[in-house]
Amino acid sequence: MAESPGAASNERLEFLGDAVLGLVVTDHIFRTYPELPEGELAKVRAAVVSAAALASLADQLGLGEAILLGKGEQASGGREKPSILADASEALIGAVYLDGGYDAARDLILDLLGERIEEAAAGPGGNDYKTRLQELAVRTLEVMPEYVVVDSGPDHAKRFFASVRLGPQTFGGGEGRSKKQAEQAVALLAWEALRTNADGTGASVSDA
Repeated sequence: MAESPGAASNERLEFLGDAVLGLVVTDHIFRTYPELPEGELAKVRAAVVSAAALASLADQLGLGEAILLGKGEQASGGREKPSILADASEALIGAVYLDGGYDAARDLILDLLGERIEEAAAGPGGNDYKTRLQELAVRTLEVMPEYVVVDSGPDHAKRFFASVRLGPQTFGGGEGRSKKQAEQAVALLAWEALRTNADGTGASVSDA
């Protein structure tokens, strides 16, 4: 008899969700990209099932607000910690699998992560510096990038200016003809600065 989602602990759901996620993504990319060698398939899978990708997914879905935390963890900003958000995504996938089976879990995963799979399969990072910055920030600083974009000028010639906050640091200088271009521009600047500073403290525009 299958275990109901309500009877499963968070840790068990995370364990199950991690396994289901890995299987779904591996099966999908194996069938969808027959031209990719094993090494490239592994890179695509790693980009999609990484802690950064799962934390971003949880952030998009607003899972942080639904997590039950102890007083200490809640006071220390646990709802915004990438590691906790990533665990929440895995638990969600595990719960959907228990409730609806493999097909339901597969549909959910591909619906939520399909675009990221396509981006990863298109090349080793390509020019998607927002993804690169997110993965580096999670790995080195344990924070998620937060973008702020403002615009100026008439509608026919509008310019966008972006900054990105990484914990106590803010990087600026992103500019483009669209919000996406401006965010990618500032992500590139922040990524290059963060990559050359092991502790991520050497190139902030301002410290809040």
